[in-house]
Amino acid sequence: MFRPLLLPLVLIAPLLAACGESANESGALEVRDAWVRASATQTGAAYLTIENKTGDGDVLLEARSPVADTVEIHDMTVEDMVMRMRRLGNLPVASGETVELAPGGKHIMLIGLEAPLEEGQTVPLTLVFETAGEVEVEAPVRAAGHSGH
Repeated sequence: MFRPLLLPLVLIAPLLAACGESANESGALEVRDAWVRASATQTGAAYLTIENKTGDGDVLLEARSPVADTVEIHDMTVEDMVMRMRRLGNLPVASGETVELAPGGKHIMLIGLEAPLEEGQTVPLTLVFETAGEVEVEAPVRAAGHSGH
C-alpha cells in the first residue's frame, strides 16, 4: 500500500543527499603537501599546508608520529638577527584561512627519532584538531637541502 505522505520524502531524499555531498566537498579542512626533511640526528621537522574551507575556525591541538618520542608544533622567528624557535601550544586555523608550515616558520618538530630519517622513507603523522578530530597524513622524507613544497 502506498502512503501519500511518503511521496514527498521519496522525491526530496535524493536532493538532500546531493546538498550534503556538496557541502562536505566545499566545507572541509584540507591537509596537503606534507613532507619531512631528512635528518642526520635524532631530531627532524615536518611541513605541510592546512586549508580551512569550513564555515568555522579550527585549532591544531597536537601532532603525533610513531617515529618520534615527542612531537611538537613550533614557530621559528628572527629577532635581532638571531633565530629563535618556540613551542606553540596550538595552532589556530581560521575559517577560510590557509596556514603553511614551512622551513623558516611554523613547523612540526619530531624529537627523539627512533633513527635518522632518510630520503625515500614515509613518515606517518596524526594531526589532532579541536573540531575536525584526527587527520592522518603520510609525509615523504625529502633531501635535507629541500626548502619548500
